[in-house]
Amino acid sequence: MTDYRRACCSSFHRAVELVGRRWTGVLLYVLAEGPTRFVEITARLPDITPRMLTERLRELELEGIVERSVLPESPPRVEYSLTRKGRELTKALQGIATWAKRWIPSDSCVGEHSIPRD
Repeated sequence: MTDYRRACCSSFHRAVELVGRRWTGVLLYVLAEGPTRFVEITARLPDITPRMLTERLRELELEGIVERSVLPESPPRVEYSLTRKGRELTKALQGIATWAKRWIPSDSCVGEHSIPRD
């Protein structure tokens, strides 16, 4: 039996663990459409709790995948967007979406499984 540490590098393992966290994939899908406010994300993902969304956004921000911007308005407005690193990750997610369309049966998907592109 092969030791997983030999079969894949730690970077790959860390990336899969990060993207595989609950809500992360669909959150990245939403953010791929462009800068988005917290309330807009919750409207698009009604089943995610505000606490979970905050946790995921912070994790992705710490990883350099998501950027939090405070706009100088009154009251201040906060938007979340993908960084260059995050936009590159969406290319990998598009591969997963293509695979899912072919191999994972679903009766709840509307339209194509595709990640928005720049």
